[in-house]
Amino acid sequence: MLFISPTESHRGTPGHPSPLPTMADSMDIDDSLYSRQRYVLGDSAMQKMARSAVFLSGIGALGVEIAKNIVLAGVKAVTLHDCKRCEVWDLGTNFFIREEDVHSQKKRVEAVHSRVAELNPYVQVSVSTDVLDENTDLSFLKRYQCVVLTETKLSLQKRIDHFCHSQQPPIKFIGCDVFGICSRVFCDFGEAFEVSDPTGEEPKELFIQNISQENPGVVTCMDSRTHGLQTGQSVCFKEINGMTELNGTTHQVTVLSPYSFAIGDTSSFQPYAHAGIFRLVKMPKTFTFETMEQQLSDPRLLTPDFSKPEAPLQLHTIMLALDAFLEQQCFKPLTSSRSPCFEWVLSYSCVNQELVRSVSRCARGCLSPLAAVVGGIASQEVLKALTGKFSPLQQWVEAHCFNVDFGVCRGDRYDALRACIGESLCLKLHTFQVFMVGCGAIGCEMLKNMALMGVGLSRCSGEICITDPDLIEKSNLNRQFLFRPQHIRKPKSTTAAAASLEINPELQIDAHLNKVCPATEDMYSDAFFSRLNLVVTALDNVEARRYVDSRSVSNQKALLDSGTMGTKGHTEIIVPYLTESYNSHRDPPEEEIPFCTLKSFPAVIEHTIQWARDKFESAFSHKPSIYNMFWQTHSSAQEVLRVRIILHSMEGSFQVIKLLSRRPTQWEHCLALARLKFDKYFKRKALQLLHSFPLDTRLKDGSLFWQSPKRPPSPIEFELSDPLHFSFVVSSARLFAGIYNIPHSEEQLSYEAVSSVLAEVEVPEYKPAEKVSTDETVKKPDQLQMTVSSEEERQAISQLQKAISSSSVTPERLRMTPTFFEKDDDSNVHMDFVASASALRAHMYAIEAADRLQTKRIAGKIIPAIATSTAAVAGLVSLELIKVAGGYGFELFKNCFFNLAIPVMVLTETAQVKRTQIRDDISFSIWDRWTIFGHEDFTLSDFMNAVKEEYGIEPTMVVHGVKMLYVPVMPGHNKRLKLTMHKLIKPSAGRKYVDLTVSFAPEVDGDEDLPSPPVRYYFSRERESGETA
Repeated sequence: MLFISPTESHRGTPGHPSPLPTMADSMDIDDSLYSRQRYVLGDSAMQKMARSAVFLSGIGALGVEIAKNIVLAGVKAVTLHDCKRCEVWDLGTNFFIREEDVHSQKKRVEAVHSRVAELNPYVQVSVSTDVLDENTDLSFLKRYQCVVLTETKLSLQKRIDHFCHSQQPPIKFIGCDVFGICSRVFCDFGEAFEVSDPTGEEPKELFIQNISQENPGVVTCMDSRTHGLQTGQSVCFKEINGMTELNGTTHQVTVLSPYSFAIGDTSSFQPYAHAGIFRLVKMPKTFTFETMEQQLSDPRLLTPDFSKPEAPLQLHTIMLALDAFLEQQCFKPLTSSRSPCFEWVLSYSCVNQELVRSVSRCARGCLSPLAAVVGGIASQEVLKALTGKFSPLQQWVEAHCFNVDFGVCRGDRYDALRACIGESLCLKLHTFQVFMVGCGAIGCEMLKNMALMGVGLSRCSGEICITDPDLIEKSNLNRQFLFRPQHIRKPKSTTAAAASLEINPELQIDAHLNKVCPATEDMYSDAFFSRLNLVVTALDNVEARRYVDSRSVSNQKALLDSGTMGTKGHTEIIVPYLTESYNSHRDPPEEEIPFCTLKSFPAVIEHTIQWARDKFESAFSHKPSIYNMFWQTHSSAQEVLRVRIILHSMEGSFQVIKLLSRRPTQWEHCLALARLKFDKYFKRKALQLLHSFPLDTRLKDGSLFWQSPKRPPSPIEFELSDPLHFSFVVSSARLFAGIYNIPHSEEQLSYEAVSSVLAEVEVPEYKPAEKVSTDETVKKPDQLQMTVSSEEERQAISQLQKAISSSSVTPERLRMTPTFFEKDDDSNVHMDFVASASALRAHMYAIEAADRLQTKRIAGKIIPAIATSTAAVAGLVSLELIKVAGGYGFELFKNCFFNLAIPVMVLTETAQVKRTQIRDDISFSIWDRWTIFGHEDFTLSDFMNAVKEEYGIEPTMVVHGVKMLYVPVMPGHNKRLKLTMHKLIKPSAGRKYVDLTVSFAPEVDGDEDLPSPPVRYYFSRERESGETA
């Protein structure tokens, strides 16, 4: 049987296969689409993918996940192969099959073809429905760089893998399956597969404190920074003073401590003086693979759950028995408690009977979240196979979810799920009320999983409420697969809701465009949370996560949190009364760059990029905003002048008057201003520093002032012919024109036009100013609060008088248009300014400049992202969602951390909730809440007595938010005991209750007061479901 290769028309004809189109040796990467993925894979890997073709067989639950992920990633061509027709069953497992496809008995591959193809216009997607079996001529596979098989008998997998392995170069082979609650992935990339970058981690540059002159020489890191190296790795050196023989050389290291390592004999070198940087050198690594036939009896297995090290091998044995059953019986087993499959597998494999029973009786089913996890893993292996980037899987990963119930098929879209988790749990999912915050990449994947499982069905009074204030951008399309080009600039939440209803029209989805924050607490109130079964976060920032977590804990609702960064992902499961919450742990705060380092002493490229970003914010956003605020609160320039003369003070207005008096009125003025900024930033600043601290300056201890990490600057002379200089001046001028509302034409941006204007600009001669601060504890000054000298005050008043007398203070001149940094729109020149300013400052300080892509990532604080890890993390969260619905015990919930690049996946138990002891018989956790019901005349004394009577301990302090209601040592507080709670708290109209913080006296004098859980005080005995928080 002859197979059809990918073609321009997506179809060939049997017997006359069309060859793959000629692929260019290089390509321009569409950064507006692939920007987040470029930071994960790099341009070289992206270009290799764009020249590669993949053959994918089996377009069921797992196959369609893999197709989605690799098409989004941007391979050159994909052939989708499948021979089956659409069934009702597929509606619950394949998110690209619709009810009309089932009714018309379409072939699965034809139903999904156009929907897969529209995911990425750069990828050619073709189909094949030819039979693939033991008699097929496999030579057609030579056209592909990678072959992926799903839903394929093991004997055929072995045959195709053997063929692929024997080719020169080998065709990379991946076989993967999902049988009910268990799954596997197998990889064979040939006998010698070279990987250029095994980890994908960006090498750090670290400063050197000292290098000993001995055998072996010992390198010590500056400021006790950990080097993160491993023995056997190599580092290269640069910028060393004294032991200059090491500069530009590479040495293998032997780790001595977290802060030091040995590099070999340095005894014959010159003595180390100061400075120097070392950097990890990435070395290629070769991986060896065996064929599937060889690996079946002695498999190399990845262990995801270290608490069950025996599980992978047991699963491997059970799945081989399932394969044998399929070969023999030619059908997947029906669900039953004692099926022929169970007997077969039990006789074939002497392993855990309970595991055999669970796997065998639901093997016919399919958990779509598990398919998402396996699809993410397998897709990343496809990308590794095509690019040689990251360490490949060696060679199996096999996992199962949990022991489950099983259900009888009912002939609807949920049969595949029902076969795995049973009827009652299916019904619970249908009735679930879920609140999901965020509809980005993880949010889209979560909606897809919930749609397939039937979470929140209208007919069962279930609902999914989603909210996201963001609009869709082109860069989202690379991962957020529910969105298409026609959706750009439309709301994420409503668009995702509509796309989810296409997958499952039975869903009930309520889409909002709000942030979830204190400002929207009237909308997302306690009454709103009381209706929920579950909260899901699909957020990209810690602050929002912490707030949603606090609301979930306050309302005792389960929360599923997750996140990704490149190929890494994590999940955290938070269950009332069982686990700790997200807020129970805190990551260390990000290390801030000292102000004086940014201002005067940058040492690494991150410092210059942050400096450029700060300059952008100050000049084009912050100052215009201050300017507008000032004139909104002051009636006129004349009034400002009159008051300032009377008060003899320019406090709060000095910067504003400077902006007004120097305000440009035409394009040529903007160019002149930009030229003067160039001189100020890149010439005068260097001259000033060298004037204050000449190169031979020494500190009190005799050491040189200019030594690592301080770098002496070199003044830059302006040259318009230098592209970097031109870019800075033009981008600066365009940004000034933008904030001052000054028009300009394309002709005025030409080199000739700019050169003509700048030739007339007079640049003042440099005059040394006061000394520069070197104090690293000094913070950036507030421009409104800066002290102003009397001379500057006189100048400002004079400038304002001049502006008023010239009648130039018009309403238009009292307004500016602040510009807010937008990294993804190249037409706005924001990145032109930041990239050129950073590169010029780097040149001034002899720092190796970053390219535009790296500058954009750092300046824009971009989180690298790729669809593979997003799919995997959402699948893991969705599996835990099933456990929450099933009311599973603590030991069955699993947090997960994975890094698909290495690859590693670690499942761990969730953190068990801690209890705080108040007395021997009284304790509480973060999930507890005490309740007191009062009435209109209920006094503070009554409240304290009620707490004592109800909970056995008398309060010593009562606080409402930041207001102290009762603290015994505070003057007059004892009189408050007779006041009513209404009078003390003054609740807003309609408020039913407040949460109070109460503490108790310690058992031993001198100890700190003891805490309590929040005490919810109801102003009356009414307790309504619609209570207002």
